[in-house]
Amino acid sequence: MNRRFVVVDLETTGHSPKQGDKIIQVAAVVVEKGKIVERFASFVNPKTHIPSFIEQLTNINDEMVKDSPLFEHIAPDVLKLLDDAYFVAHNVAFDLSFLQAELHECGYDTLYNSTIDTVELARILLPAAEGYKLSQLAETLHIKHENPHQADSDAEVTAYVLLSLLEKLHSLPLVTLKQLYAFSLHLKSEISELIEEIMETKQELLKENEQLFHLVHGVALKKKQPIEEELPQPPRSFEEFNETKEEVFSRVLPHYENRPAQWNMMSMVHEALSTHQHALIEAGTGTGKTLGYLIPSVFYAKQSEKPVVVSTHTVSLQQQIMDRDIPILRQLMPFSFKVAILKGRHHYLNLRKFINWIKERETNYDAILTKAKILVWLTETETGDIDEINLPSGGKLFWERINDGHPSPLDFRYPWVKLSFYQRARKRSNEADIVVTNHRLLFMDLMSDQDLLPDYDNVILDEAHRIEAIAGEQFGIQVDYFQTHSLFSRIGTLDCDGLLADIKEILEQARLSGKPDVWQFHLIIKELKTELDDMFRLIHAFVSKRINDGEGGRVSFRYDEKVAYDAGWIGIRELASRVQFLFCDYLREFDQLKASIEQSGVQWTRKEQGVFSDFYEACEEVGQIKLKLQHLLLEEKEEEVAWFEIEPKGAANATFLYSQPIDVSEQLADCFFAQKRSAVLTSATLTVNGSFDYMIRELGLYDFQPLQLTVPSPFDYNKQAKVLIPKDMPSINSISLEEYSMILAQRIIDIASVTEGRMLVLFTSNEMLKETYHYVKELNQLDEYVLFGQGISSRNRTRLLKDFIQFEKSILFGTSSFWEGIDIPGQHLSCLVMVRLPFSPPNEPITAAKTAKLKQDGLNPFMEYSLPQAIIRFKQGFGRLIRTKKDQGVMFVFDNRISTTQYGKYFLRSLPSMDVREQPFDQLLKELEDWWTNSGNMER
Repeated sequence: MNRRFVVVDLETTGHSPKQGDKIIQVAAVVVEKGKIVERFASFVNPKTHIPSFIEQLTNINDEMVKDSPLFEHIAPDVLKLLDDAYFVAHNVAFDLSFLQAELHECGYDTLYNSTIDTVELARILLPAAEGYKLSQLAETLHIKHENPHQADSDAEVTAYVLLSLLEKLHSLPLVTLKQLYAFSLHLKSEISELIEEIMETKQELLKENEQLFHLVHGVALKKKQPIEEELPQPPRSFEEFNETKEEVFSRVLPHYENRPAQWNMMSMVHEALSTHQHALIEAGTGTGKTLGYLIPSVFYAKQSEKPVVVSTHTVSLQQQIMDRDIPILRQLMPFSFKVAILKGRHHYLNLRKFINWIKERETNYDAILTKAKILVWLTETETGDIDEINLPSGGKLFWERINDGHPSPLDFRYPWVKLSFYQRARKRSNEADIVVTNHRLLFMDLMSDQDLLPDYDNVILDEAHRIEAIAGEQFGIQVDYFQTHSLFSRIGTLDCDGLLADIKEILEQARLSGKPDVWQFHLIIKELKTELDDMFRLIHAFVSKRINDGEGGRVSFRYDEKVAYDAGWIGIRELASRVQFLFCDYLREFDQLKASIEQSGVQWTRKEQGVFSDFYEACEEVGQIKLKLQHLLLEEKEEEVAWFEIEPKGAANATFLYSQPIDVSEQLADCFFAQKRSAVLTSATLTVNGSFDYMIRELGLYDFQPLQLTVPSPFDYNKQAKVLIPKDMPSINSISLEEYSMILAQRIIDIASVTEGRMLVLFTSNEMLKETYHYVKELNQLDEYVLFGQGISSRNRTRLLKDFIQFEKSILFGTSSFWEGIDIPGQHLSCLVMVRLPFSPPNEPITAAKTAKLKQDGLNPFMEYSLPQAIIRFKQGFGRLIRTKKDQGVMFVFDNRISTTQYGKYFLRSLPSMDVREQPFDQLLKELEDWWTNSGNMER
């Protein structure tokens, strides 16, 4: 490609040239004819102090730049480099805006170079990359990155990223390039000329298309690879493998350590499967739990010729099993076997919908970017699974239009059924020995009329402490404003784009005699949308009046017979009844419209059939929402808890409606455990006070007498960890929230000064988290530290974790989702602060309903439910600290109830054996300093 590209990277004193931030380093790398031909780099004297945050990030300090040239002295060299070249940068708007500002200050004209943003280009051409930060792309593309956040190193790496991306662009099939060219006119990067140039060098390349791609309506798909047939192999028994397992493990795993606990777990799983029993296995961190259940499972599946389903709580653990554990399992096993991963339908792309939508004109940048990403991804993917592709946040809205969550009759016809990614995944799972799925799909399968999973009798339930909560969600009902708004936006009216407008256009072109009255449909939809909006607003106002003003974030309000005569509740039910009548009108009009279309005798085109099919599917969803709202607002509910959720400071119609069974144990016992030959439940946290009784009761396993095993962690917690409990921390009920948060903030600062950050602070209250975070900021004693707060820095857990790990001196304030399911490796987390024991709020709807029911049954709700639940969550929180044999860490517990109450001892007993100290805070801090120095943490 005969183009000149100048890759620029700048380091600066801050993020905004308009606020006076200045350049401190400039680097440029010149690329011509696919090679780096020139380099330029210089520090710049900014004539201002470099903030400590920037110094920590870049390792550039005031001393390094004080004798460097001013920008005006190097400006001519920079301009000469940029002459007649593409301006390329990683986040081009940042570098270009700074350069323009400095050039203007020196009296130079505005730059008018064509620009390429390697972030944007990578998002399109590397759709499956884990992230698009420069360091992440360098890792993905195997580019050495020696000094991240220094301009010369960053410019060099960006240049190699650019060369990789241009090579990828060249490799795409012609039909994909044509589609990308149409989208390129709406992108930030000016790449239309580059794509045009590549297309001119490519002919139709029929051989390439025939060999690698399958063309469907102008979209290139990766051809399915033929499945290798398995050679018949002599059966091997688990008992035979058990005799030689240490030899096999030593041969396959280079750093293998003998794990007797793992062998015990394997034997228990094998016993449960082969004798058709249920089992509960608590397996501590580091026991090799996943292989502990996979090895006996695959032996049983091959010998019995029946699949074993492995179910996890999170989709990420599903993927981890497939990517990390299954390859090891294949090396360990003396035979081949088939494994399939199966997720809910909405995880898979619906190709028919995507091809229809790709032709629609878009003005939304994220939707255009998502279309471009998916076009490239389709040349690579064999699964069509959304979890392979890294979508922009706005792209997730577009995904709702094109996923396979709500198939229409057309999707079950040729050729779409043959091209369906979901049907392929189903086919693979039907032929597999091990099927990896998740708890939600497992219980959806239980409740659905259709078979979502292949027929199975044996199941492994990993992360089993989450089963009761997930089962409750799946056995319950949920409707929210955003769900209904999105559905009716998809249907549309005659005033805006949507399926109804498309149908009107089709019917007008067909010139049907006795044309259906689409206008009447339009009027009903408008009225129904208005009434629904009013109903959600009324519920929002109803809840707002009945909550404490001080509550932050999303809040819940449980409604039951106590509100039956409340005027506000009566108003909600009256409006809900009107909405039900409008739903009936809507569905009656739909039936008439559908009958008119189907009885018209017109030979509809494939595209027209697609529009009708999507419309029918959407109208069926409307019918489902009608039934849900009727149950939630108008029907009596026995043995159920129903509640509303709102965000007091959010939109006035942002309302969520829920209903769940109060107790799922009987349903689980009758519909699930009684129907399965063997269910093995495993997690790091299943026991309370050394007993499985709580889990057995909650999950309905009492009559099944399950096998039970506790597999201790192999870690030496006495050497690796400490628990420190300050005796002089006041009770939260004795002082105000503000006073408590101020004391807490100062103590977090004192601890961080010893551990140099690497700290996760776990809260049970969003409000206390925010108060403490802001006090730590205001005290201004951690100037060198980077603070991250859930709901403050970001609501996205994954992004917060990535940012937290990036900085050595960092503190992460988290709540709810950070208590479990996160893995912060090694030295990135050395200190855990538990602010409060993790009891569920007593007014939380499910907790309140369970408490009332247990009282009614003559039981102690605290001992039977609240305490066991809190202990399991406490164990989960502690589990974040020590993840490997090399980790060392300390946990502070600031809740004095752990030492002042009778039940506090149960929390400490739930932890592995380790050093627990209870002293005044100043003494604990001194002890921490000594331990920190002697254990080698200071050198890490």
